[in-house]
Amino acid sequence: MHLRNLFLQHLAQTSESPLMLEIEKAEGMYLYDTQGKKYMDLIAGIAVSNLGHCHPNIIKAINEQTQKYMHVLVYGEMVHSPQVLLAQKITELLPKHQDNNKNLESVYFVNSGTEAIEVAMKLAKRSTGRQEIISCYEAYHGSTQGALSIGGGEHYKQNYRPLLPETNQIWYGSFSDLEKITKKTACVIIEVVQGEAGVKIACKNYFEALRKKCDEVGALLVFDEVQTGFGRTGKMFAMEHLYNSENQNILPDMVTFAKGLGAGLPIGAVVSTQKIMSVLKNNPILGHITTFGGNPVCCASALANINTLLEKDENGKTLVELAEEKGLLFRKYLQSPLTPKGGRLGENSKIRAVRQIGLMMAVQFDDFLQMKNIIDKLIAKGFLTDWFLYCDNAMRLAPPLIITEEQIKEACEAIISV
Repeated sequence: MHLRNLFLQHLAQTSESPLMLEIEKAEGMYLYDTQGKKYMDLIAGIAVSNLGHCHPNIIKAINEQTQKYMHVLVYGEMVHSPQVLLAQKITELLPKHQDNNKNLESVYFVNSGTEAIEVAMKLAKRSTGRQEIISCYEAYHGSTQGALSIGGGEHYKQNYRPLLPETNQIWYGSFSDLEKITKKTACVIIEVVQGEAGVKIACKNYFEALRKKCDEVGALLVFDEVQTGFGRTGKMFAMEHLYNSENQNILPDMVTFAKGLGAGLPIGAVVSTQKIMSVLKNNPILGHITTFGGNPVCCASALANINTLLEKDENGKTLVELAEEKGLLFRKYLQSPLTPKGGRLGENSKIRAVRQIGLMMAVQFDDFLQMKNIIDKLIAKGFLTDWFLYCDNAMRLAPPLIITEEQIKEACEAIISV
């Protein structure tokens, strides 16, 4: 039976119209189907493959680790060098607090972003003795029952209720909504940049007020950096955009990672203080357990990923630093695009807005049908893009950080042409 028929027969589908691209291999910026057609990957598996596909440094690290060991007892009595070295590296890179006791220096590895959120919610409840969790409308934190409970859209929740009790929501960037955070609140979980809302970015003053409000009432602040972490926004972590010598205390009590951490392998993480993380030790013992979280091969891949992202090119710049320059090139070419003959499109462009931070971008059109038509035509031309759960009139662009200026021009010309 044809592979596509087997796909439909034996793999559970999550939509009525899967893309049905039969991928045979992937390398660098491109996916290749069984007919030899190549597709420029402009979404990186939804902000996962920041180094592109099959980067030699990642393949080397994976191969070397598989020759040593692939799986042993992950949480318990075993000390794994890939896990320890990765945790050390992440905590070294995170911004530091004026109060050393508030530094994020303890890591719990999991399998995905949604599991990282589940761990963060458990830690917040145990640490504070409270039950209310506040999140934002139009936020996305995952699809498990707990993570779905604090997600941003009733459309995705309604058929799975009842969900977690005592979850409430505020509008991202709304100063007045901060009054909903009270002494009943265990934690506020928030994306530094709202991803599925279509790349929305609140101002530093908002996060400063949010941090202050959480401190006043004793609530924990949790940053969800699942989609933004590890170079996507032009900083290693999106929270660094909020951090400088004058407001260095706009830091969370916990942060969650996944997606871009593993360079294509499944791994997530929760990072917090030693004090907060210690509640997993007792009452009950084994406060969170995970069979595969922190798998040695995944950790080796993640560590090689971080080290590669931090390598400097001949001009002394890292891929992380270049991400903002490349994102601005996308904005430039899409907002004042050139036709193949050199003339400007001006009012003929259907693009209504470009929201961008680093290589995390939303290109907005009039409506979903127009946007979906453009995406379908781009796929036919060999360019893979996507849309957003809570902003379905915008096209997602989140290419690997290795994309070149020539490839950016090529992608933008393709977008304009359709």
